[in-house]
Amino acid sequence: MDIDLVDQDFYWQHGAPHDQLAWLRANAPVYWHKGDEERGWPGFWAVTKHADVVHISRRSDLFSSSRKLALFNEMPEDQRALQRMMMLNQDPPEHTRRRSLVNRGFTPRMIGALEQHIRDICHQLVDEAKGRESVDFVRDFAAPLPLYVICELLGAPVEDRDKLFNWSNQMIGAEDPDYAADPTEGQNAAMEVYAYANMLAAERRRQPREDIATKLILPDSAGETLTEEEFDLFVLLLVVAGNETTRNAASGGMLAFFENPGQWRRLVADRSLAPTAADEIVRWVSPVNLFRRTATTDTTIRGQEVKEDDKIVVFYSSANRDEDVFADPYTFDIGRDPNPQIGFGGGGAHFCLGNHLAKLELRVLFEVLAERLPNLAQAGPARRLRSNFINGIKELPVTIS
Repeated sequence: MDIDLVDQDFYWQHGAPHDQLAWLRANAPVYWHKGDEERGWPGFWAVTKHADVVHISRRSDLFSSSRKLALFNEMPEDQRALQRMMMLNQDPPEHTRRRSLVNRGFTPRMIGALEQHIRDICHQLVDEAKGRESVDFVRDFAAPLPLYVICELLGAPVEDRDKLFNWSNQMIGAEDPDYAADPTEGQNAAMEVYAYANMLAAERRRQPREDIATKLILPDSAGETLTEEEFDLFVLLLVVAGNETTRNAASGGMLAFFENPGQWRRLVADRSLAPTAADEIVRWVSPVNLFRRTATTDTTIRGQEVKEDDKIVVFYSSANRDEDVFADPYTFDIGRDPNPQIGFGGGGAHFCLGNHLAKLELRVLFEVLAERLPNLAQAGPARRLRSNFINGIKELPVTIS
């Protein structure tokens, strides 16, 4: 079988290359994937089995997020130096310190307190959609929900959500013709987010509030706080990760319901299935397709010798369809339990900070949709994002009966 796991045009047209990933799990679970000089990246180890993705995720000492960063694309060392200030691209102990500070804003109590607010937002989105002639699930439901919540977390004006939406699209959609005319647009969007974060921090220092921004810029009991640059990069991460994962899980989940109408009827008949449905949506969609690690020493993965500084890429879309872990992995089953999906990471230092928040948003959104729009139907083809990183849907037309 011809293997190309990073062809963005394939993801754009079809989604994740599940046939190739299934073949690799069965025949070469730690596979040396040839590089492409023209596209600017070297060969790498493609890791496709659930157990191996978990192992790599939990061993930051062997598999670094910092040495050559966590994203797939290569970049020069001077750019890496700046990116290493972001939690995503750090290893312990630096990552441990930063995460302990940021955790203050993501306690279970703080996330739980948002549930009624999230429910109100979902009802508002339904009310607004009912007044429109044409409804797009991404634009009218999946995208605004996490943006409203991010505004709430940061204490930012709700009117700013469109700015956050556009900035996120330009950064994530750098390879998609709908979002970025040239690569500098993504860089410019990142600079806009930095400036926005600076303004937000200055306001919170003048007028502290009960929001995550205030908690992060004021010293904790030990006097620790985020520096200005650390705060700016955290806001950047929140705008992208906190928006894209929920947004694409929600839109991919709705498409899965359209393709499996029996599962939608199950949820409409029994909304208590919403919690397990949220987990199954994350497994099925795997909103983040891959992350990169770099070997810190000579080691082995599933008996395969890996050299220091080798590039390693873990594929969550594959791990979440692993036949050794999931019964009937190609069946979308909203009652699946247990469901050890790793759509938010395989544990370890980089397990998604917003995991509980994202699942809360998904659970409440689909509870409200099943209650108020039981006859929701697809009205046109889904249009996918041109990206091998984010399993994204840009457009999903629907009709509201």
